[in-house]
Amino acid sequence: MSRKLEDILPPNKKQNEFVSRLNKIMPKVPDMKWGALTNIYPTNAKIKEINRLLPHDRKWHLLFEEKDQVNVDGVPIRRKTLDSMT
Repeated sequence: MSRKLEDILPPNKKQNEFVSRLNKIMPKVPDMKWGALTNIYPTNAKIKEINRLLPHDRKWHLLFEEKDQVNVDGVPIRRKTLDSMT
């Protein structure tokens, strides 16, 4: 009986395994704070937001942006406006 990686690892472990493989494959740039593979085109505002969000650990991260949340390395981060927090 052969089992796939999806069958063995829980979802957060699969994502962490993917991110660790990503860090092995992607190039290391001198003086790199962080690297990100995203599903959107990075504007200056997005880069400032990502700069606050990601640690400066010289690693690559996977960002998948949706309308109401952002997935960073498999961890969902919900977006809330100031109006909805009252």
